[in-house]
Amino acid sequence: MEIDPKNWQILDVLQQDARTSLTALARQVGLSVPSTSERVKRLEEAGVLEGYRAVVPPRKVGYTVTALVGITTLQPDKARLLKLLKGKPEVLECLHMTGQDSYVLKVIARDIEHLEAFVGSINHLGETRTSIVMSAPIPARAVAAPAGVAGQRAAGAEGAA
Repeated sequence: MEIDPKNWQILDVLQQDARTSLTALARQVGLSVPSTSERVKRLEEAGVLEGYRAVVPPRKVGYTVTALVGITTLQPDKARLLKLLKGKPEVLECLHMTGQDSYVLKVIARDIEHLEAFVGSINHLGETRTSIVMSAPIPARAVAAPAGVAGQRAAGAEGAA
């Protein structure tokens, strides 16, 4: 599917506020409501828009520690490790890596003791390295058009949340 400048504007607005009404979205990108609705539907059908999510800051719900846990595991243990990780609510993301680590996990924990227990629950499947996140000077952000592709951002999308 072609992601033209209007589609990038739609993606920008929806990534900033997925609850934006179709009417407001159409107004921000300069299209009619039916045209905007059709574009959103095509983006969804093409898998470009996979879903709409609520953002829950871990600290607001009692998770005070965020860490990156690298684990090196042998090939025969990878499937078992992944099955175990899928059942762990502390795992926000699991990335399959090249280099020293087989996987890098982004995990949350209530406190250091909780983090230590989590690491202890997986380290029988490989060697782990844990780095505690002190802050996020650049937090997770929206996917943007490559430089020079989308032209101008959607009006009102800058700083919207």
